[in-house]
Amino acid sequence: MFTGIIEELGSVVALTRPDGDDGSDAVLTVAGPLAASDARPGDSIAVDGVCLTVTSVTDGAFVAEVMPESLRRSSLGGLVPGAAVNLERAMPANGRLGGHVVQGHVDGVATLVRRTPGPRWDDLAFGAPAALTRYIAEKGSVALAGVSLTVTWVSDEGFGVSLIPTTLDATTLGRLVPGDLVNVEVDVLAKYVERLMAAGVQVPAAPATEVAR
Repeated sequence: MFTGIIEELGSVVALTRPDGDDGSDAVLTVAGPLAASDARPGDSIAVDGVCLTVTSVTDGAFVAEVMPESLRRSSLGGLVPGAAVNLERAMPANGRLGGHVVQGHVDGVATLVRRTPGPRWDDLAFGAPAALTRYIAEKGSVALAGVSLTVTWVSDEGFGVSLIPTTLDATTLGRLVPGDLVNVEVDVLAKYVERLMAAGVQVPAAPATEVAR
């Protein structure tokens, strides 16, 4: 599990397709001194919000395999050497939940439509399909490129967020320009609620209690 609090900006070393493969998966190498400092094969690291499993570590970088589902759902397939990526290691059991519950299971991508600079912040507007916006609520939480953010508004066609100076400086979101794609993970609680309601699960009523006389 992650919290959406980015620990460092990493840099893509390579995105390669295995020899003899059908091209549907990839191997990603990322330079990230902090993320790689205590990483071991089998550990989880979120790269731009996508939970990846470390396969090897060397010289301040780590390698992870990217499965077809991750490539279909996210923007990782478009990464090029030198591209900056948001990195977060999995939260330890005794860690602080500084953002919100982020699984690293990206649901899809949104497109930056507009950014409006403020005195010390930027307001960003994203276009997204209804399949994503149906799970997004005003003042709720959303993870964009792995960053935990509060939703400022939402419609059937998109949503907005505001970025403070720290987020602008410490994440890739400060570098986005209109037309750029960003990975989106909606609040997992919304998806489970929908699933339960679709299954017709009834919530038992609270037992009645006798009024004290």
